[in-house]
Amino acid sequence: MRTFLALGSNLGDRWRYLRDAVDALDALDHVVGKSAVYETEPQGGPSGQSSYLNCVVELDTTLTPRQLLQVCHRLEAAAQRVRAERWGPRTLDVDILLVGDLEVNEPDLQIPHPRMWERRFVLQPLADLAPTLVASALDQLCGGSVRRAGTL
Repeated sequence: MRTFLALGSNLGDRWRYLRDAVDALDALDHVVGKSAVYETEPQGGPSGQSSYLNCVVELDTTLTPRQLLQVCHRLEAAAQRVRAERWGPRTLDVDILLVGDLEVNEPDLQIPHPRMWERRFVLQPLADLAPTLVASALDQLCGGSVRRAGTL
């Protein structure tokens, strides 16, 4: 099933955390696409945070949404992520954006991701992989600049 995950990091060796997560995803499931990496200013959360590196990975997977969530949590744990405060700085954040046409609305899992259509730092890398999916949403966004930083 065509699945998109968003990855972000703004603590420590940001590039390494993203690379390690993508490598781990490739070992578990077939990664069929990787967006460019974009550098963005933090949105929300405490002031004084460093810039984020963000990307989106496309998988062709048979994993269920619940299994994908477990994979996301394992990747974050491997990066020693600490959940100290909402939208606070983090070594690695992995969010499930879309899993085919599935919709999930549970307390700890919502698919499609409920705020993805409001976040340029998600839509810009997603547009690298699925431009027709996000074109109109991306055109409607204001603010939240992103700068292409490179590739993994």
